[in-house]
Amino acid sequence: MTTINGEVAPGFESVREAFAANFDQHGDIGAAVCVYREGRPVVDLWGGTADPDTGRPWKRDTLQLVYSATKGATATAAHLLAQRGALDLDAPVATYWPEFAANGKAEIPVRRLLSHQAGLVALDQPVPLADALAWQPMVAALAAQRPLWTPGTAHGYHGRTLGWLIGEVIHRVSRRTPGRFFAAEIAGPLGLDFYIGLPANQRDRVSRMVYRRPEADLTTVPAESIPEGLRELVAAKRDPNSLNNRAFQVTDPAEMDFNSPEVQAAELPASNGIGTARGLARMYAALIGEVDGARLLSPDTLASATEEQVSGPDKVLVSASRFSSGYMLPTETNPMIGPTSFGHTGRGGSLGFADPEHGIAFGYVMNHIIEDPDDARAVSLIDAVRSSMP
Repeated sequence: MTTINGEVAPGFESVREAFAANFDQHGDIGAAVCVYREGRPVVDLWGGTADPDTGRPWKRDTLQLVYSATKGATATAAHLLAQRGALDLDAPVATYWPEFAANGKAEIPVRRLLSHQAGLVALDQPVPLADALAWQPMVAALAAQRPLWTPGTAHGYHGRTLGWLIGEVIHRVSRRTPGRFFAAEIAGPLGLDFYIGLPANQRDRVSRMVYRRPEADLTTVPAESIPEGLRELVAAKRDPNSLNNRAFQVTDPAEMDFNSPEVQAAELPASNGIGTARGLARMYAALIGEVDGARLLSPDTLASATEEQVSGPDKVLVSASRFSSGYMLPTETNPMIGPTSFGHTGRGGSLGFADPEHGIAFGYVMNHIIEDPDDARAVSLIDAVRSSMP
């Protein structure tokens, strides 16, 4: 049985039970969960193994790469600039990034980047991986890229490219790379243990990820054996030219080793944020209210940031999705706490979100990447939080 460390406030004991069950029943190896309510932590738990190869235990300050949960941090940086009057989300991207106007993109507003409507999910010619990690070559490739659909007419998850797109807008407006802007203006003032571009002196704190693929590969089974509700998605996965595949093949080679020091040190604002569950939860808590006297966004800015922009069929995910300007919104498969929730998931299970109606902010990070739609870990924790609320 895994030892669970940390504290829970009275009334939230069921979250500890759900967290322990994730190790005993649902495959967690090393993980942490943190919940804030009305600006104060009520759950702060961790346990398990940070590095299965060495047996290094997960500690209170263990850092974890959270994949696309990073997008919530990047969106927050953009909204902070908008709140300060430095960035108009409804102005054309080319106002701030003139080269972006190429190939019919002169009128695309920043908000359409944030809400996955720009049609820039893939590149006609993927860039070498080293160039993507170096930032500028990928930014130049995206500036030259033609949209793959008429911007504003549909949405599709910009799984890899969103970070460079929004990140370069942040760079042009603030004159700082997105990771440095986040560190100076958000992480530093709030005391967040969260990085976009890991400093070398923090490397020893990072857990090692372990990957578990789905037991059944639906792309290899006979078409008639595939459930009807999955056939469109499976057809997309089988087609090498589908947006579902191309959106995650913008580099050559397409796969990155997210355990490598080089990838962790680069600034990839869509996918390589590294931090603690506490850092994620504290950021979201400061979005919806004060945390130790500090608040990130005003109520008006938050309302604009979390207003639904798109919903329905997603040209990349080949399923329904909902987005505000940079944040995921609740769906049947990702309900969070309730209808006012907003946040972002990450590949394999990580999640950060807030629910202003209930004053809840949540962060969950783990090193066992389980790519299975039936992964119950985050859902069980959220259910426990919901049942603990007065």
